[in-house]
Amino acid sequence: MPSIFIDGAAGTTGLEIRDRLAGRTDLTVVTLPEDRRKDPAARAEALNDADLVILCLPDEAARESLDLIRNERTRVVDASSAHRVAEGWTYGFPELEPDGAERIAAASRVSNPGCYPTGFLALVRPLVRAGLIPADHPLTVNAVSGYSGGGKSMIAEFEGADAPAWRGYAYSLAHKHVPEMTVHAGLSTPPLFAPSVANTYRGMVVEVPLALHALPLRPSLNAVRSVLAEAYDGCPLVAVAPAADLIAIEADAGTDRLTLRVCGNDGTGQARLVATLDNLGKGAGGAAVQNLNIMAGLDPLAGLIV
Repeated sequence: MPSIFIDGAAGTTGLEIRDRLAGRTDLTVVTLPEDRRKDPAARAEALNDADLVILCLPDEAARESLDLIRNERTRVVDASSAHRVAEGWTYGFPELEPDGAERIAAASRVSNPGCYPTGFLALVRPLVRAGLIPADHPLTVNAVSGYSGGGKSMIAEFEGADAPAWRGYAYSLAHKHVPEMTVHAGLSTPPLFAPSVANTYRGMVVEVPLALHALPLRPSLNAVRSVLAEAYDGCPLVAVAPAADLIAIEADAGTDRLTLRVCGNDGTGQARLVATLDNLGKGAGGAAVQNLNIMAGLDPLAGLIV
């Protein structure tokens, strides 16, 4: 039975993972007493004793924890953004490539995808792979997340007095998710990323506007939808749903699902590709548990909210 240690289990993502692992009989969760949780020696011992470690830490702290692992046996899922485009790391989005789950199963170091990139990549990567979107095509991604994605400080801000209803950010266009989106979509031109936060605890909408008439193959909405449907055929957590005129940020909140829609107007040659997911589910904790399951040879859906 594999032993699991969550380094950073008291954080927002760590708590989500703990909830999904609670009560499972196919693995053992190793925990540290509260008074030893920040003790470097205790953490180093737990990191080296565990079969699998999930890092739920800020980027620099995740790198420091990794340095504490002194053996080649302990395998790691890093939920931070520290290693998402790093050499020697496997990208932990099993549905994204045809052999994604096999790569994760064989990996010793897996980097969990970011929440925004999960929606963007799910929509864009199959279209780039199929040749419908050229690698150098300029793309825009507009996204809004629940405030839990910002961790404890943002949660306190949005649950306090005078909290905003909506707030945009990253107007310098240098968000740390952009390299991840570019590399794993197979793009040569970074997308223009416009993220924002809404005054709701969890949930996420990621949207890619697409001028179909400006693409070399001028694909129809149905052609785009067919490529996505084929890419995710048989994937229990990823669904290609019918187009809709109303899409709520809460659509997949509280689950580990990812729903994709191709909306638009064939007459004008315009599309809106839309992904909904839970920023703490398939966008964070749920994805980490899915990766852990695959690496340990367990049921990939064990503990997940489907």
